[in-house]
Amino acid sequence: MTPQDSAKTPSWLLLIYRVPSEPSRLRAMVWRRLKSAGAVYLANSVAALPHSPTAERVMRKLRAEVEDMGGSGQLLHAETLVGAEQIVASFNTARDAEYAELLGRCEDFHAELAKETQAQKFTYAELEENEEDLVKLSAWLDKIDERDTLEAARGAEARQAVQDCVSALNEFAEHVYAAELEGHTALSTGTR
Repeated sequence: MTPQDSAKTPSWLLLIYRVPSEPSRLRAMVWRRLKSAGAVYLANSVAALPHSPTAERVMRKLRAEVEDMGGSGQLLHAETLVGAEQIVASFNTARDAEYAELLGRCEDFHAELAKETQAQKFTYAELEENEEDLVKLSAWLDKIDERDTLEAARGAEARQAVQDCVSALNEFAEHVYAAELEGHTALSTGTR
C-alpha cells in the first residue's frame, strides 16, 4: 500500500465478541445493533466499522452490553496492511444495497402519486399521507447517509431520488391547492 492509498483508506474498529449460545435472541440483538450501525462482518463474530468518534461510542457500548449479557468482547483499532480494498468494497456494497432498497421505495412513492393523480384524488388527506411517506423516506436516507462514511456509489443517486420525490410531492400539492380553489369557486358561484 502506498502512502497515498493509506491516506484514502480508513482505519477500522474491530469488535470481536462471543455471546452465550442461549438464548439466541442475544446473538440476534448484537447482530441487529451492528447492522444498524453499518458494520460489516469480516468473519463470524468479527465486525468492522470505519473509525470515527461516533462509531467508537457505538462499539464500546455494544462491547459493554455483550459483557453484561455474560459474553466477552474485544474492541481493536486497526490499520489494514493488505486487503483494504475488500473491506471497503464490502462496506460500500452493504450501503449500496440499502440505497437500492430506498430507491425502490422512491419508485413506489412516484407510482402512488401517479395513481392518485390519474384518479384525480387531490385531497388534503392524500397530500398528508404522501407527506408522511416522504418524511419516512428522508429519515431513512439520513440514516443510510450517516452510516455511509466511505461514500458508496449509489449515495448520490439515492439523494437525487429523494429530492425528486420532494419535487413530485410539491407538484401534487399544487394540484390539491388548485382543486381546493376550484371547489371554493364553484361553491361561491353556485355551479357545483
